[in-house]
Amino acid sequence: MTIQDNLKYTKDHEWIKIDGDEATIGITDFAQKELGDIVYVEVETEGETLAKEEVFGSVEAVKTVSDLFMPVSGEIIAFNETLEDEPELVNTDPYNKGWMIKVKMTDVSELEGLLDATAYKALVGA
Repeated sequence: MTIQDNLKYTKDHEWIKIDGDEATIGITDFAQKELGDIVYVEVETEGETLAKEEVFGSVEAVKTVSDLFMPVSGEIIAFNETLEDEPELVNTDPYNKGWMIKVKMTDVSELEGLLDATAYKALVGA
């Protein structure tokens, strides 16, 4: 299981990569392994501004559907449209090609409440 040191994490197993006031968000390697083979990623909130912990979409795996939660408040400015045809990228490359959304953050202080790699490893028992 891969947990990257340069990212922040949530207890709901989303990762967030910060670039100024923009953030790229996806689900962790742990989450994709727990879900199994991902067959569909649904994000219908592009262009909307959502609060931290609001649902921004869902991931459908062979056995289950799981909601995706905002790690920070902000406007969803992009969706990884490649996932429409290749949802399995979330399984094979969750931290790069399998990213889900890009967000323009409205409150960067919310980053302080997220987990670093060490804390996330402890959460998942890695």
